Amino acid sequence: MLEELRYEVWRLHLELPKNHLVTWTSGNVSARDLQTGLVVIKPSGVRYDDLRPEQMVIMDVEGRVVEGTLKPSSDAATHLYIYRHRPDVRGIVHTHSPYATAFAAVGKPIPVYLTAIADEFGGPIPVGGLAMIGGEEIGREVVRSIGGSCAILMKNHGVFTIGASAEAAVKAAVMVEDVARTVYLALTLGQPEEIPADLVARLHRRYTQEYGQQTP
Repeated sequence: MLEELRYEVWRLHLELPKNHLVTWTSGNVSARDLQTGLVVIKPSGVRYDDLRPEQMVIMDVEGRVVEGTLKPSSDAATHLYIYRHRPDVRGIVHTHSPYATAFAAVGKPIPVYLTAIADEFGGPIPVGGLAMIGGEEIGREVVRSIGGSCAILMKNHGVFTIGASAEAAVKAAVMVEDVARTVYLALTLGQPEEIPADLVARLHRRYTQEYGQQTP
């Protein structure tokens, strides 16, 4: 089932260690199929070098395994909760990328100190409260606290990103770590100034509506 989506989710998983967002078996990517509503997600505890497209697990949004011989990710309940409550989301990523997770560890959001933050996120990257791993608690907190952002730092835990596709969610995860690193370095030099909200809105609109090659 969903052979192309399995392959895409497998390929996107390889972007996580490539971009230094995960170590060993941590982290995961999922994608929701638009036609069937089924979700493809990483199996639990499998090293990235050993992952294969056919090992991806297919689930329905209620948590039933539809196809796959391996146990799904321990974060599956989190992903499925988000999908059930955010019909606009078709891809979710979880990482423990070090600079972004450092902000999560101290419970600090990342303000809009950089135009890159305005471009990609349209506002500060928020922090969600501490929640138990393995059930729906994290998903519930993500939905409650993420607002209009595509990324959230979960206190004492790590990063979750969402997107209109799995690739968009992976891009957001890469960008979270990139801006978190720059902000961390900036804070060692002094106190950056936040970009005014009206300019943030203009930058985000330009980036999302004008940047890149526009489809006619």
